[in-house]
Amino acid sequence: MTDREIDFAASHSAFICLEKSHGVRPHGSTEAGIADSARRIVSRNPDAKVLFYFNAFINWPGYDSFDTYRDEWTLRKPNGEIVTHQSGTPRPDPSNAEFRQWWSDVVVTANQSAPLGGVFVDALPQALSPSLAIAVGNEKAREIVNGLREMIAMTKRKLGPDRIVLVNGLRSTSYREILDWEGVDGVMIEHFDAFHSTAPEDLKADLDSIAIAAAKGKFVVLKAWPGFNWLDKDMMRRPHAELVQLARERITFPLACFLVGAQSGSHFCYSWGYTNTDGMLDAYPELDRELGPPQGPAMWRGLTAIRKFEHASVWVDLSNKKARIDWR
Repeated sequence: MTDREIDFAASHSAFICLEKSHGVRPHGSTEAGIADSARRIVSRNPDAKVLFYFNAFINWPGYDSFDTYRDEWTLRKPNGEIVTHQSGTPRPDPSNAEFRQWWSDVVVTANQSAPLGGVFVDALPQALSPSLAIAVGNEKAREIVNGLREMIAMTKRKLGPDRIVLVNGLRSTSYREILDWEGVDGVMIEHFDAFHSTAPEDLKADLDSIAIAAAKGKFVVLKAWPGFNWLDKDMMRRPHAELVQLARERITFPLACFLVGAQSGSHFCYSWGYTNTDGMLDAYPELDRELGPPQGPAMWRGLTAIRKFEHASVWVDLSNKKARIDWR
């Protein structure tokens, strides 16, 4: 990250995740890249919590730690064929106890080597999907899920209470069982009003999940989108400034949805992708407005809701995907 990017991130958020392959080219590995940026962010903002990214079910390359990874930890079908992500990247086998120890130690070592505040655990829905049982069989699929539960609980025990375990994630009413897993502090809703989660009923379910999580002592990060994403090749040919302007014009609906559903500790994340050029390091004026505490929970009538805060009134209509935020 450039000094300007460090300053922007540190001054606009106190809760930051640095992704896979972060800083690999200048620093040689994901671990080194994340450690460097974490030190610079925390130096700029001592209150910042910076999370280490480590995928629980895809062996993304770029980590020095894979020098000690063993081939027998790779997931295979009954016929011996390696199970892969759609990208062709092999999947690990979390039902293997040695892999779980190795994985949790990688996370702990990273947190001990830099001023990190925990870990972002990705891809849990891919292990909970019915398609996994088709590939490996029902019994093996259950062993994998049980292994993931133990791996996350083990990692949290090793990290301690002061560091965060944030996992991905919830989608509509799916995968809510993750909220009962030991060691999980927070859960991401990654596809809010995007990809295959765009029906009004899906949006309502996602907002309901925030309250369900809060009742279980978990926080939620809601990842919102401006109506396009990095996979849209035609959109990505447009100038960056044009994409930022579109994202700013379209923030009202997802932000209003977040505000009517937000609980204590909730976080809002907004961009069209995951790199430095996908809107993560651009300013959105609404996110700098003073909001103040809510004056009560949202009042719902069907798929329409209103909620008042000290400095804003919010209205959303999920059926027609309209919203208004009146700032005071």
